[in-house]
Amino acid sequence: MISEKEAILTLDGLNVSHGDLQAIFDVSMRFPRGKIVSIIGANGAGKSTLLNTIMGVHRPTSGTIAFEGRDITGARTSGIASLGIAMTPEGSRVFEDMTVTENLLMGAYLPAAKRKRGEQFEKVFSMFPMLKEKSSQLATFLSGGQRQMLAIARAIMMDPKLLICDEVSLGLAPVIIKDIYRKIGEINETGVSIILVEQEVRRSLQHSAYSYVMAKGRIVMEGASDALPIDEVNDAYFGINRFA
Repeated sequence: MISEKEAILTLDGLNVSHGDLQAIFDVSMRFPRGKIVSIIGANGAGKSTLLNTIMGVHRPTSGTIAFEGRDITGARTSGIASLGIAMTPEGSRVFEDMTVTENLLMGAYLPAAKRKRGEQFEKVFSMFPMLKEKSSQLATFLSGGQRQMLAIARAIMMDPKLLICDEVSLGLAPVIIKDIYRKIGEINETGVSIILVEQEVRRSLQHSAYSYVMAKGRIVMEGASDALPIDEVNDAYFGINRFA
């Protein structure tokens, strides 16, 4: 169990509804500073709703969200981002009719990020040299893997303290996924805390220090990633047996 003292982000008793339909049930989580934590779950488990609630898109019906000890429950997305939380959305969404450089500049729109724009360009181009080579190219001509790397690099332009990666491997070839996860590890080594949201169980456990498993809007399993039995995680993932 992660202590509140070591957590950069804390969720307590979170409940979220879409109209009359409840999507998240009494979820409490701790995300430690400087670590990679995975959230594992099948489609419909509530992962996207949870992320959108953290980012201020949805407002919880009850419960609290705190970042570095500061209550951000129901805060505006722009205010949450300005505190140092960035997110790469599912599907490697980039601005297709903008160049690679223009996409990266969109990640540095906050005043604090603008002041460090030159430094952040050096960082992302060092980490993703392919983006430097294609800096003047329209994003629409990038491959799926290159778009995903651009989406991650755009988030890094914000100089975040916490990076949320939503389904970064979706639809990509295994060799590309391996490279992207290597980059995520490099980002984490610079001190950025990471929330890794995935459907693929084994990969999630391999690349994180701690894992939460979601099913039907609830946390059904959690623990140190290297200590969780993969068979039990799979049961939890599908919401069967004792997790039904």
